[in-house]
Amino acid sequence: MSDSPRETVMSASTPLVRHATDNHVSIITLNRPETLNAIAPDQRERLIQLFSEASADPAVRAVVLTGTGRGFCAGADLRGGASAAGERVAGDVARTLRLGAQRLIAAVLDCEKPVIAAVNGTAAGLGAHLAFACDLVLAAESARFIEVFVRRGLVPDGGGAYLLPRLIGPQRAKELMFFGDALTAPDAERLGLVNRVVPDADLDKTARDWATRLATGPTRALALTKQLVNASLDSDRATAFAAEATAQEINMTTADAREGVTSFVERRGPEFRGR
Repeated sequence: MSDSPRETVMSASTPLVRHATDNHVSIITLNRPETLNAIAPDQRERLIQLFSEASADPAVRAVVLTGTGRGFCAGADLRGGASAAGERVAGDVARTLRLGAQRLIAAVLDCEKPVIAAVNGTAAGLGAHLAFACDLVLAAESARFIEVFVRRGLVPDGGGAYLLPRLIGPQRAKELMFFGDALTAPDAERLGLVNRVVPDADLDKTARDWATRLATGPTRALALTKQLVNASLDSDRATAFAAEATAQEINMTTADAREGVTSFVERRGPEFRGR
């Protein structure tokens, strides 16, 4: 990647989320290392905004999500955010989840660009689900994944009961959620939650290499492929086949699809431009 990325910060002070766009890759970095990157409400809103902007910006063709320090993300920052039990009104918790953690996970799943999680350390609770919502997951050897909810007497939220069974099946998902044991990066890879485990020192380079490859690909075809795969487990065969045909119909109107066919006929490598 180039030596002069375009940097965006939240304020003049240290940003809760660092953001740079470099060579068509949006690099989003959680930046609260003192809390292992536990997500505060304003930080969550910034993340949602950045994923939405990545979807809409034709200059962005891939996204990398990572964290600073020893943690990828320790989950939602609950300190001072929850009302006292006696002050709650029925519906408050469901509303908070719907407008908070679930919106964040949906923003990743619905992002129209491929998203790579570069998990640099502990990913717990919502932090684990944030990684699992990404399209590809790279993990440093020191990374750990923890379904921490049961340790607090809580039901898994932030889309966990939706994501995990689809990734590893219901029995494995229940094992992780019932016991709340820390899962090492190699074990997460063995279960299929992680695409690849790399030495800690190689995580950033590997994530950037993968993102660069994606950013030179047919961006709209990748977006449509993501939509098809994400919807496939909720669809019957007829619906899935119809969606596939529609996606290909739409994709064939893109310049990249025309370039792909032309380059094949001309026996040369394609030059995709994300259009």
